[in-house]
Amino acid sequence: MTHPLSDRVLALAGVAQALAQVRRIAETGAADAAVLETAMDSVFRIDAESPAAVFGGTRALAPGLKLLRAYLRNESDDALLPRLGLAVLQLERRFVRDPAAARVHDGILAAAADAAARGSAHPDVLGALGALYASTVSGLRPRVMVQGNPHYLGQAGVVAEIRAALLAALRAAVLWRQVGGSLWDFPLRRRQMLDAIDAALSGA
Repeated sequence: MTHPLSDRVLALAGVAQALAQVRRIAETGAADAAVLETAMDSVFRIDAESPAAVFGGTRALAPGLKLLRAYLRNESDDALLPRLGLAVLQLERRFVRDPAAARVHDGILAAAADAAARGSAHPDVLGALGALYASTVSGLRPRVMVQGNPHYLGQAGVVAEIRAALLAALRAAVLWRQVGGSLWDFPLRRRQMLDAIDAALSGA
């Protein structure tokens, strides 16, 4: 099945949006609650009918679409965010071939009832997903290295939140590959990707 480029753009926006929260949490100790909730909700939407549905609609991806547009226009104001993005896209290749993928799937299903009852961004849910990431994905290479304020990176709750957001970014990266995403899109389809982003934002 051939997926439109717009699906790939939405999935990439999901990656960018989740990783922007990783960067924010690591630097300030706190996420944008609404944006983090969009990312965490996506983790539990395993059988959504479309990339847009994974994230609760295109409108919810506006921050990520704008980040992706800035990157493609060489206007990004955070040099570390694209590096994190590339690391997650590379990690996705290893993850889907590793037994860790099945354990992550099972762990998400185990946390789903709690997420439904208390919200996907509840501290206990974030703690469970953070622990799941630590016990599975953290052992894979390339390891995703997060830089930030040592004061916050030394707090267990902050680290769990970062790991949960990284899991959301990885989920979006898996989706990106499932809808035909390739690193070749960046050099070969930059203009078309920008057009797809503009179209998505205009309809959001």
